[in-house]
Amino acid sequence: QVRVVESGGGLVQPGGSLRLSCAASGSDFNRAAMAWYRQPPGEERLFVAGITSMMNTNYADSVKGRFTISRDNTKNAAYLQMNTLKPEDTAVYYCNYNTGVPNFRDYWGQGTQVTVSS
Repeated sequence: QVRVVESGGGLVQPGGSLRLSCAASGSDFNRAAMAWYRQPPGEERLFVAGITSMMNTNYADSVKGRFTISRDNTKNAAYLQMNTLKPEDTAVYYCNYNTGVPNFRDYWGQGTQVTVSS
């Protein structure tokens, strides 16, 4: 069992920045793929950014050039640096931990609220 905990959300003005953190338990973090998803009010949960165990990254088109995903295997942590935030970035942000081979099992955190408003 893996426990995933997000932190760092809050209220920020348009154009501002926030850094989300994701802490995961377990001893196989360096083998996991990590990702961030978000769920705006009344909408479905959507992919935002991902980083593999080999440090390959990919992003949703809506956040390319503004958000950066990273990870620190020594701390069992992943991060999402969000810059130039827009009101449409408002959502609950969830961290996803995928175990990779052989089971590709998903674990989710409880989410952290990000609100972009003046």
